[in-house]
Amino acid sequence: MTCLSRAISSLETDLYLKTDDSIAFLLIPPLLKPLLRAKLIRRLFTSRIAPDGIYAYVIARTKYIDAAFEKALLQQFDQILIFGAGFDTRALRFGDRLGTARVWELDAAPTQQAKLQRYKELNLTVPENVQWIAIDFDHESLPAKLHNSGFETAKRSLFVLEGLIMYLQAESVDAAFGTISEFSGAGSRVVFDYVVAAVLRNEGRRLGQSRIARTVSKAGEQWQFGLDVETIEPFLDKYGFALVDHRDSQALEKTYFSDAEGKILKRVNATHCLVTAERR
Repeated sequence: MTCLSRAISSLETDLYLKTDDSIAFLLIPPLLKPLLRAKLIRRLFTSRIAPDGIYAYVIARTKYIDAAFEKALLQQFDQILIFGAGFDTRALRFGDRLGTARVWELDAAPTQQAKLQRYKELNLTVPENVQWIAIDFDHESLPAKLHNSGFETAKRSLFVLEGLIMYLQAESVDAAFGTISEFSGAGSRVVFDYVVAAVLRNEGRRLGQSRIARTVSKAGEQWQFGLDVETIEPFLDKYGFALVDHRDSQALEKTYFSDAEGKILKRVNATHCLVTAERR
């Protein structure tokens, strides 16, 4: 669904909704491509199928993490590690700017194999400094996987966890961030999104809360982990990171969907927040 949303976004003429992920359009099933070229079908998806505000959220999240990825490359970070990469295309989209930076993509074997198969079918060239690690985050040792792949400790690295930690058990989240702490050098950054814990506790109503919960459930997945806003800094401090930036739905609306007069043009699903933190 994330890849599909990005594919649709790449076709947008509205600059507020447009992203640069044209590769996502290549990756979607061929039968969908002629349908999505029709504006009416795209509007049907974004207004009826995608839960309230989630399309805008995916766009905002894509732009936010793209900016973090690009900043790391401009600042000549040594390593980039993408957790639960799915059909993330940043290694290709930013391929000509990777320089000496090495990129690792981690995900479950079936997802990773499906992605690589699509790359092969489309004759997409993967940069030589991109590596793949197949992993089950709930049952396999992440440190061992990283050591075996040549990922180095103490290097300045960017860690990306996009659309991931809400699906993990608390123990797996702790293990992932513990590993990030172990492998990150001074000045390393982590960027991730999380589901607000109040949503998991079903407290109050947030824009899009009920519809996205049903959508996730129908997909055979459940949110397992959430954070309260006031616990973000203590959570990060536990792993040696300091909060740099925190964006809730209102902040994302203001950043990505407000016009020159400050009018909000698109509402963002209010169940998620985005975070950037830096290693002390």
